[in-house]
This record gives sequence, C-alpha cells and structure tokens, in this order.
Amino acid sequence: MRQNPERRAALLDAAIEVLAREGSRGLTLRAVDAEAGVPTGTSSNYFAHRAQLLVQILHRTRERLAPDPADLQGPLDTKVLLGHLLRRVRAERSVHIAMLELRLEATRRPELQAELVGFQGAELEANIAWHLENGLPGDRQGVVLVYLAMLGLIVDDLTVPGLLESHPVEGLIEAMVERLLPERPAD
Repeated sequence: MRQNPERRAALLDAAIEVLAREGSRGLTLRAVDAEAGVPTGTSSNYFAHRAQLLVQILHRTRERLAPDPADLQGPLDTKVLLGHLLRRVRAERSVHIAMLELRLEATRRPELQAELVGFQGAELEANIAWHLENGLPGDRQGVVLVYLAMLGLIVDDLTVPGLLESHPVEGLIEAMVERLLPERPAD
C-alpha cells in the first residue's frame, strides 16, 4: 500500500464527498478516483478493498470534525461548546452526512459495526472524561444524554432543517444543557 499521507487524505476527502452525495452504493474506488481527479486505479494503491476504505473514512471524519483548539481555551461553557460543534457540522455538512451513511452501512456489515462501536465508544468515553475533568456541569449520564440529544438535533438540522425553523436551535441547546446538565453542588 502507498504511504503518501497527503494523497491518502485527499482520497479520503473525495470518498467522503462521494459517500455524502451518492450514498454507500455509489462509493466505489473508481468513483473516489474520479472525485479526486486522479488516474483510475489510484485508490486501489491506498486501500486494499472497500471495507478498508470505509474504516479509514470513519477516522478521517473525526479528523475533519475535531474542535479548533482555540474553542477549548479560557472559561468553558457547555452551551457555547455545543454551538461550536453545530457550526462545525454545518460547515462540514458532507462529512457528517458521510458519517450517517457509515452508520447505515454498519447495519449491514458486522465488521464495520464492530469498528464503529469501538471507535464511537472510545470517542464518547473520551468526551465524558474531558467534560468531567474540566469541571463542566452535570454527571456522566447527563453527558451521554446530551450526546444523544445533540446527535438527534444534528441529524434533523442536516436532513430536514425546515423541521426546526419554528424552534430556534440556540434555545434548544440552552434548554438541553440546563435540563440535562444541572450544576453540581459545591463541595
């Protein structure tokens, strides 16, 4: 397999675009090559098979959706952090839609399901630990509930945005945090 990290990232970015636009059935190595504007067969030099490509797309989506370190500086506010998350998702719409496609594909591919559970589980645990270590309000269960609520909000925001027109997202995030992550009593 080829090792050029810049080319691999460009191919994965092209794969994300194809997956978001065409769905899982449209994701082929040939389609990735066409999207990336490289000669046919280039992707097969980087990914042994489609299943390997799917797993690497999973990891690339997280790289692209990682928070800006500047957003994690200074006094932390959960509502502000969730607002930053929603802006990142909106700015990288195709990345999140590709992630939704990976979740759907995982319902048909046990090996991808196992990879997704491990990857998402580790990410959720890291987010819970980070939240609690930084003294943000709420407890472990509250953080999981906010994760699930934000996932639903993001899915609707990306797929049926008209549904939320009469429910300002900022107000929903504020209510979500206040109800699910109450301030911890002082020691």
